[in-house]
Amino acid sequence: MQGTFDELGTPLRDTVFVVVDLETTGGSHRDCAITEIGAVKVCGGEVLGEFQTLVNPSQAIPPFIAVLTGITDSMVASAPRIGEALPSFLEFARGCVLVAHNAPFDLGFLRAGCEQLGIPWPRAESLDTAVLARRVLTRDEAPNCKLSTLARLFRAGTTPDHRALHDARATVDVLHGLIGRLGNLGVHTVEELRSFSSQVSPQQRRKRHLADALPHLPGVYLFRDAQGRVLYVGKSRDLRSRVRNYFTASEMRTRMAEMVGIAERVDPVVCATELEAEVRELRLIAEHRPRYNRRSKFPEKVSWVKLTVEPFPRLSLVRRVLEDGAVYLGPFSSNRTAELVMAAVHEAIPLRQCSKKLSPRIPSSACVLAEMGRCGAPCLVGQGESVEAYEVHARAFTALVASDPSPVVDRLQAKISALAAAERFEDAGLQRDRLAALLRSVSTLQRMTTLTSVPELVAARPTADLGWEISVIRRGRLAGAGVLARGAAPGPFVDALIATSETVIPGPGPLPAATAEEVRCVLRWLDSEGVRLVRLDGRLASPALGAARLSTWLGEISSARDGVRPFEDRRQLRPIARPHRASA
Repeated sequence: MQGTFDELGTPLRDTVFVVVDLETTGGSHRDCAITEIGAVKVCGGEVLGEFQTLVNPSQAIPPFIAVLTGITDSMVASAPRIGEALPSFLEFARGCVLVAHNAPFDLGFLRAGCEQLGIPWPRAESLDTAVLARRVLTRDEAPNCKLSTLARLFRAGTTPDHRALHDARATVDVLHGLIGRLGNLGVHTVEELRSFSSQVSPQQRRKRHLADALPHLPGVYLFRDAQGRVLYVGKSRDLRSRVRNYFTASEMRTRMAEMVGIAERVDPVVCATELEAEVRELRLIAEHRPRYNRRSKFPEKVSWVKLTVEPFPRLSLVRRVLEDGAVYLGPFSSNRTAELVMAAVHEAIPLRQCSKKLSPRIPSSACVLAEMGRCGAPCLVGQGESVEAYEVHARAFTALVASDPSPVVDRLQAKISALAAAERFEDAGLQRDRLAALLRSVSTLQRMTTLTSVPELVAARPTADLGWEISVIRRGRLAGAGVLARGAAPGPFVDALIATSETVIPGPGPLPAATAEEVRCVLRWLDSEGVRLVRLDGRLASPALGAARLSTWLGEISSARDGVRPFEDRRQLRPIARPHRASA
């Protein structure tokens, strides 16, 4: 899947770390307790403060632990209990990145203490120097990643001796040594430090210079090979920071590592707004169809359910929308979903299902559906339905798509209830899935046509610096985008943006000027917080009785399906011991 917009990184030089170490009565936080907490707060290589306290564990310290740490029962007898020590440490570490050597051990005890006291665990970022060392160091440098081994390697000023504060001081020197190593590899933010992986090859890291010329602006980036062919298209709020991640951060996707190995340059397309970047990414992927992009490469590969234009219309699954006056429902990225929708319509509306052309004057033979009473047999001239009688079914489908799906929904729900009452639950479930697919497709189409029927719409959303990002949308297509600076006059800016926006010539069908993905992007942006309508040419209105009012029912169906565990035994049976009967 294509990634979302990436947050800007936090520079390591400005990050406050709290390096913590614990001493405990044993290895499990379920049965053991903390005996000492030691922590060092550092930022930019400078020590800002230290925290140290013994903790009364309310249990005896095992002899081998006392020998290992030097902490005895008499030393902790007068020490504060965890209810006093832990809140003090959390206050010391508030708002900082927690660092520990073998972090799951130390943080596991701290979390357990919070649960015991009913204190919410702070959602702080954490780093594990042991994990980081395994990714950075080779076996020749360090045969293992024990704290004592790493302290000797990086010439720590404090020798770890199983006392919390001493071990925390040694971990600080190890952390700084690891950061120094990674800085040479282009790792300069907390996000890069947390995601760094040795799986990124040296060849990939040597290409990080490809990001040096990119700006710190939102937009789209295109990786190209030596022949200039586009390999991959992506988007970001910060082009330079995002592209650098491909050379320094953990990239677990094999195809991305392969792509970076082939890439020879990265071309930026700076965009005024995030919406413009998202739309441009879709258009560039569809234009170049890069081999390393997975989605959005073939937006034309969708299908539509079409009500044909003939005396006795029928439903047909088609690939293209024509300017033929037909009614279209879609688009569908999956033929299976389209077939479910067609089956649901045929269950509720007796449209003919045969594919042959019928004439109101030339009789033809009836099919088995006519014999079953599921079709009005318009093929039997003079005996079956007339053109006028059959028109009722065509109008029912048109009303379903354009305005009110209630009659169709009521018929299908009645069938579902009847099947469930007859304990035909699998058939009822199939009808439910068909109805859900139909409602989703109708709701999506009605929502998109609400926007695509508008000749021009101008909307604005506030920016973080109290300006406005302005979008000009024509027939659902993003035609222009710009950012109005704080305090600037909006009228002249909007007039100039409208005058310089793309001219959109609408085509046929429900999506006359843009792909379904682009229309969905624009709709998501219009629904986002703070968006204001600036100008409107036309009418922006949804059907009062449209499918959107049934969204609650669709949500319940989705929740019910997500909660089902098909292989779960819900019979609540318990095994009963039956002793073997000895034969006489």
